[in-house]
Amino acid sequence: MKIEPNELRIFVDVARAGGFRDAARLNGKSPSWLSQTVRSLEDELGVRLFNRTTRSVALTDAGSRLLERLAPAFSEMDAALEVINGYRDRPAGTVRLNVPTVATRLILPSILPPFLAVYPDIRVEVVVDESYADLMASRCDAGIRYEERLEADMIAVPIGPRSQRFATAASPGYLKRRGTPEHPRDLLSHACLCARFPSGVMATWEFERDGEVLRIDPSGPLTVQAGGSSDLIVETAIADIGIIHLFEGWLAPYLKKGLLEPVLKPWWQSFSGPFLYYPSRRLLPAPVRAFVDFVKTAS
Repeated sequence: MKIEPNELRIFVDVARAGGFRDAARLNGKSPSWLSQTVRSLEDELGVRLFNRTTRSVALTDAGSRLLERLAPAFSEMDAALEVINGYRDRPAGTVRLNVPTVATRLILPSILPPFLAVYPDIRVEVVVDESYADLMASRCDAGIRYEERLEADMIAVPIGPRSQRFATAASPGYLKRRGTPEHPRDLLSHACLCARFPSGVMATWEFERDGEVLRIDPSGPLTVQAGGSSDLIVETAIADIGIIHLFEGWLAPYLKKGLLEPVLKPWWQSFSGPFLYYPSRRLLPAPVRAFVDFVKTAS
């Protein structure tokens, strides 16, 4: 029996990703190619490693046992290669980051260009994800999240501004037509542009003043998925359709140009800034260590 190491690596990747489609996004291969590779491995081993349906892929008992033995071996091999990487004049390799959309807009633009200029042999792959996926499951080295969403047993390093606010705004045309809310409860009678998390939960608008915290469940003519569709609700707000509630940094250019006007500014809620987080293991891959150190220096 001759088993190619690459076939075993593909098996581990598919098992960790939980399916061929997600593994394909991580590997840069097609799902059909990965499926055929795994099927060939199953034929060579004479056992089924995955139970496949049209909707899911799950490890069999044999597949689970094989993964238990192979995963540590590949981790050790990757760690051994990282030892060699430490002898290079400059660290090389790939850093995979799992981040929410807001990080690509407000955090990473000031960090990645200078980092890549200093480390030309490092490649950065950014996976934009609003579902708070597990780092290991998404095969990412590090991620960016806010404190309440940090995974357990992770090391967290401050990244970006240490204080942020949510801003509420509307266009001059909307406010002229519908009036300006004087209290957060007034929003219940206004057209609000809303967001829904991938989990299906609607985003609540929170306000705070003099220690009083109010949570409003907005409703209105447009609801989008939180994150990637935020530009759509910004443009809809500019078009006089409704009131928007988003990161102040995201809305700042439109407020500065007068396309939007602040609403309920004394009630804008502040919160602590985001963190770069990564597994609490002793030996970090050289490119990941370089990125973490760069963020610490930049903070």
